Amino acid sequence: ARRRAAWESLTHRTAVIGAGLAGLACARTLRRAGHYVEVFEQDRIIGGRWRSRLVEFPSREGLRPTPDRVRETLFNWLGQDLTGLICLDLFAGSGILGFEAASRGAAKVVFVERDQRVFQSLRQNAASLAPETAAGGGLELHLGDGVKFAASAAAAGSGFDLVFLDPPYRQGLLDRTWAHLGGLCRAGARVYVEAGEAVEPPGPWRVVRAGTAGQVHFHLLEAT
Repeated sequence: ARRRAAWESLTHRTAVIGAGLAGLACARTLRRAGHYVEVFEQDRIIGGRWRSRLVEFPSREGLRPTPDRVRETLFNWLGQDLTGLICLDLFAGSGILGFEAASRGAAKVVFVERDQRVFQSLRQNAASLAPETAAGGGLELHLGDGVKFAASAAAAGSGFDLVFLDPPYRQGLLDRTWAHLGGLCRAGARVYVEAGEAVEPPGPWRVVRAGTAGQVHFHLLEAT
């Protein structure tokens, strides 16, 4: 349920076009005509107080928002009420997982994103969804490298109840993050992992739920 829209300003010779084959073809045509073109995508929050609200983000290679039916399964596993939880969306991208958690009552969600333009979209979406909290409170945004943030937060003894790990595939980012989970998570925390293949986390973490959707492998981890 993604909308596709087109907007063009000939005055500034810019265009923003919804994703999809038609949008991409139009983008190529406009680029040949000398326009600056940035392609945006939209995704819809599927549960909680922001249900049906849209988030918008620039199209990037490796940026894959978690599909609707995978999110539905995940939040059935977690429970639909996350009231009071402190959450971390470490490789935020579109931010859809963190926004879904906040929509379901999480007390705080920390987003980390390294792409500056994607980060700007995160800020805009946060301000649109929760203008009263986005500046400091329920939604906390950090521009930077996810692995470095994890190392720093773990050293500081951050206590997250729920961590979302959905990094770009096949860049070794999960392998570089495992060592920091103990310091990131408080007792009883759960970790969601999405990858291009089944994962085998190091101890004390174990997979308690898992599923696949096309090429997406998704897992819920708990510490033994």
